[in-house]
Amino acid sequence: MPVDPAEYSAALRQYAAGVVLLTVRDDIDDVGTTVTSVMSVSADPPLVAIGLAADGYPAEVLQSVGSGVLNVLAADQAILASRFSSAGRPSARHLLESVPWQRAPVSDAIALDGALAALDCRVASVVEAGSHVLVLLSVEALPVLAAEGDPLLRLRGRWTDGAGHPLRRP
Repeated sequence: MPVDPAEYSAALRQYAAGVVLLTVRDDIDDVGTTVTSVMSVSADPPLVAIGLAADGYPAEVLQSVGSGVLNVLAADQAILASRFSSAGRPSARHLLESVPWQRAPVSDAIALDGALAALDCRVASVVEAGSHVLVLLSVEALPVLAAEGDPLLRLRGRWTDGAGHPLRRP
C-alpha cells in the first residue's frame, strides 16, 4: 500500500530537526539556503550529511564548488532561517548585511559569528535520493564554536527553541 505524500509530510513534521544555514561561495557570489535535513555521520573522520532538493540552485552550486559551511543556527537566529528559506532570495551577503560573519578558512564561504557552530566542509560524495540529493561532507575546520546557546529547531512547520517552545514569527 503506497504512502500518501501528505500523510508522509505530516508524520515527519512531528520530528524536531536542527536548523543550519548552508553557505557556499562560488566565482560569482555567495549562495545560502536553510537546511533541516542534517545528520552527524562519523566523528572519526568527522562527517555530516545533508539533504537538498536535487533541482535546486544550492545543490548545483555546492556540487560544482565542492565546499561550503554549515552554520548551526541559534534560537535567536530564526529570522535568518526565514530569510534563507524563501524562494528567489538575493545574494547571501545582502541577506546578512547587519549580521557579523567571517570567511571560513577552507571553503571561503560565510561563517556566522553568532552561530552555535560553523562547520567548514568539503563534499565527499553525493547520492541521488528521489527528489533530493544526499551530500556527504567532510568537516575540515570549525571556525565558529559557541560555548553555549539554545539551538533553533523546526517542529510542526514552526521555528522553536531548544525546549520545543514556538518562537514568535520573525
